[in-house]
Amino acid sequence: MISFRNFALRRGERLLLSNVDLALHAGWRVGVIGRNGTGKSSLFAAIQGHVEADKGDIDVPTRVRIASVAQETPALDEPALDFVLSGDALVHAAIVAEREAVEREDWEAVAEAHHRLEELNGYDATARAGKLLHGLGFSPDTHERAVKEFSGGWRVRLNLARALMTPSDLLLLDEPTNHLDLDAVLWLEQWLLKYPGTLLLISHDREFLDEITTHTLHLHDGKGKLYTGDYTAFERQRAEHLRLQQITHEKVQAERAHLQSFIDRFSASAAKAKQAQSRVKRLAKMADTEAVRVERALRIEFPAPAKLPHALLRVTHADCGYGDHTVLHQIGFILEAGDRVALLGPNGAGKSTLVKTLVGELPLLSGERGGHPDLRIGYFAQHTVESLREGTTAIDHLADIAPGVATQQLRDFLGKWNFPGDRAFEKVDVFSGGERARLALALIAWRKPNVLLLDEPTNHLDLDMREALAEALSIFEGAIVMVSHDRHLIGLVCDTFWRVADGVAQPFDGDLDAYAVWLRTRDSSNDGKVPAKVAAAAPAPVVAAKPVAKATKANAHKLAQAEARVAELESKLHTLDMDLADPDQYAGGGTDAAELAKRREQVAAELAKAEEALLGLYEGA
Repeated sequence: MISFRNFALRRGERLLLSNVDLALHAGWRVGVIGRNGTGKSSLFAAIQGHVEADKGDIDVPTRVRIASVAQETPALDEPALDFVLSGDALVHAAIVAEREAVEREDWEAVAEAHHRLEELNGYDATARAGKLLHGLGFSPDTHERAVKEFSGGWRVRLNLARALMTPSDLLLLDEPTNHLDLDAVLWLEQWLLKYPGTLLLISHDREFLDEITTHTLHLHDGKGKLYTGDYTAFERQRAEHLRLQQITHEKVQAERAHLQSFIDRFSASAAKAKQAQSRVKRLAKMADTEAVRVERALRIEFPAPAKLPHALLRVTHADCGYGDHTVLHQIGFILEAGDRVALLGPNGAGKSTLVKTLVGELPLLSGERGGHPDLRIGYFAQHTVESLREGTTAIDHLADIAPGVATQQLRDFLGKWNFPGDRAFEKVDVFSGGERARLALALIAWRKPNVLLLDEPTNHLDLDMREALAEALSIFEGAIVMVSHDRHLIGLVCDTFWRVADGVAQPFDGDLDAYAVWLRTRDSSNDGKVPAKVAAAAPAPVVAAKPVAKATKANAHKLAQAEARVAELESKLHTLDMDLADPDQYAGGGTDAAELAKRREQVAAELAKAEEALLGLYEGA
């Protein structure tokens, strides 16, 4: 049990928490929620002993084993599998000891290492580490790849896998779904539901919280209040609490009317398309929570498009990719006014590639792209937030795209996006990640687009802002194409789903719940083997069809060398394919991508020669 008694915590001169008195019991799965800056991460640091309470006490039993996700990953030469395995330090040490003893042929030491592994129940540790990597989206070909070779987002996943590998009684996870695709989020849910210890989880993903948590710790106004139940249960209890504080009848009625119009907009569509059923279910969760929503008092809006033609954008018979590398084949995509499309699929499968192609940022490798003359696209990419200029203010950014507009009009607009008063004149350098994302969305809204192409728009946004964004998008009159791991946002906004995987993009006949069921069925039937997209990425050696008996006639040493060479080149080829599918490779102007594409051609040619040589050994011996 973790207990807080009159607990207070400061950050510099600012009081984050005060007079916190509560107890968290073993086995609970607690969602820790609150606006950005309320002290959620600082609370985790206090539990771990990294910061001391400014007042009162926090009692964490000394024998409790705590696991958490590291914030940084050094550029290690260590293979990914070993890095994850090292999360279980004792088992990893025994495995390394065994490996070193075998190399020096010290059989007594090998026996000691085996005995140690048996004591630790560590014989399946490597398999467990492999399953964690597989569940978080790493194909088997990448397990031996050095940690330093992975991009930043994939290193975050490695840190998460290492934390899950660590034996623990208390698991602290701070925004674990950041950098995960929806497939990995759904897998992580199932893993955490089976976790036997106590879980403390910071997340702005309400669907994730609803699936996992048994209790909710709400940090607000310097206080911490514990609620029984998941996030939806918290909202209802919080709403009742606020009603008892006599929230004005007018505000409640106004919010109820707003929510009812929100629901009415989609009630009819539920009868027409089964994809809309998940939206109705999510809206039903929000019933009777008007008081909580009034308390947030955060409203944003995307102005009505200046012009809204029916047929907006189309792509036909299109191959999409970078340079000579094709990511998606024969795409046919038509976007009309009112369409709301969510792109589903794992990271690296081509969702961002498709969005960039629709934007026109990536030229087609083949096929046609056409748009209406009045097409106006609002594009939020994963790098949009980073593109804001340091040293300039919010109003500077808006004035750049609105020359000649009166300053007061710009201030009024930014005020609607929660940059009131002098906040519009603050430099973006002091903005949080969520504030920067909100400013980037405001700049898009100013242009009055009729198509919104949104690639992970909720990264950095807290729950309040996510709710406001969902409501604003739900009444947007234009078309929307969205990539997001936030199921609540997708479920409220989108009614059409496309699955992007295995080099193709095609409609998915079902809602998000059906996609989760399909994904679990696919994973179990795959049984941990190489996913289909991996098989497609690297050509399968044709030698597999040859009778193994013939191979025994070949020189065993040459045959082993040839097989090892083919396996090495296949692994290199797949690694290059993963790098080419990583959007970070194209942020610097394409030079790295061109070099990677050239390298892939070389490796593919080497692989063809190696397969031919191996085939010759099978046939000629």
